[in-house]
Amino acid sequence: MAATRAALTLWRRLAALLGSLLGGLLAFGGTARAADLPEDSAEALLHVYNGGGVTALGPAFLVRKSVADRFSITGSYYLDAVSNASIDVVTTASKYKETRHEFALSGDYVYRDSQITIGGSTSHEPDYTANRASIDISQEVFGGMTTVSLGFTRGDDKVGKKDSPEFSDKARHWQYRLGLTQILTPKWIMSANAEAISDDGYLGSPYRAAIVFGAAVPERNPRTRSARAMMLRVKGDLGSRDAFSASYRYYTDTWDIKGHTLELGYSRYFQEAWLADAYLRYYTQSKALFYSDNATSETTYVSRNRQLSTFNNVAVGGKVSWLWKKVPGKYEIKLNGAYEFVHFNFKDFTDIRTGDKYAYNASILQLFVTGTF
Repeated sequence: MAATRAALTLWRRLAALLGSLLGGLLAFGGTARAADLPEDSAEALLHVYNGGGVTALGPAFLVRKSVADRFSITGSYYLDAVSNASIDVVTTASKYKETRHEFALSGDYVYRDSQITIGGSTSHEPDYTANRASIDISQEVFGGMTTVSLGFTRGDDKVGKKDSPEFSDKARHWQYRLGLTQILTPKWIMSANAEAISDDGYLGSPYRAAIVFGAAVPERNPRTRSARAMMLRVKGDLGSRDAFSASYRYYTDTWDIKGHTLELGYSRYFQEAWLADAYLRYYTQSKALFYSDNATSETTYVSRNRQLSTFNNVAVGGKVSWLWKKVPGKYEIKLNGAYEFVHFNFKDFTDIRTGDKYAYNASILQLFVTGTF
């Protein structure tokens, strides 16, 4: 609970700071333009993930509809059919198949230059249930040149274990967000976003094993975790129907993990109907305090979760969007395709079957149709 109290203290400080900031901006910012509701739209998507022995695929659907001039309601459904034979599974258990269903509902309300979004989601799989509730508030000032945002998400998870009805535990999550978006010039925009995250409860996997003195034992993770993250992003119009973006994100937590993410992106219109995007992303992180590939001493906490090890990954991706049909003032339909290739390289996690450092490739394919009306 100490981690939770620390996060709540930070949240109160951020809220007080934002309140003072908004008060000053509203007093001196002049007349602000009205915030806009999201467009009425519908989307249908097919996603496929394949990598590291895991295959996940399924459809997703989203519908957004405005009510009067100030309200908008969004509903979505997401399905994952997972076939798992990852390195963790094949070395400590047998492969399995399962299906996850996620339902989400949110509402937007705008008043003058402010927007409030309230949402919730629930996802279910055979041994895990996750529920989320969130609220986000954004305020435009200085005639829409600056946007300040504040958000909070609360999560409650129920953790189970297949074929072990006696095992049951819970995890709770808190996420606090603060953001600032600034139009720098008619062609360039910058944003800064900060997050404070606090987790409490069962934060591991009942299926995963650690290795101590060469013998497999159940992993033991701390039951609290606090994290901080900051991301800076800049986007700009290059002046020839193309644009450039760059972002950097820094992450740190009380498990001593430190992560760095750098991403570069490029977008270009081809004629009026085609838009292409490409990006390159690099991520690297240090290991958790209690992570060990093969521990040589007995400690309170121990894990061999490769996501807590020292590793990096490089991702290359792209997206193509084609405006298939448009009737001005009525509707437009776009066909979209996106693909990402990722290479993971682990520095201190080995494949116990071969003794080699573990690495694998993954790919993500998305095909979707979007329509606005």
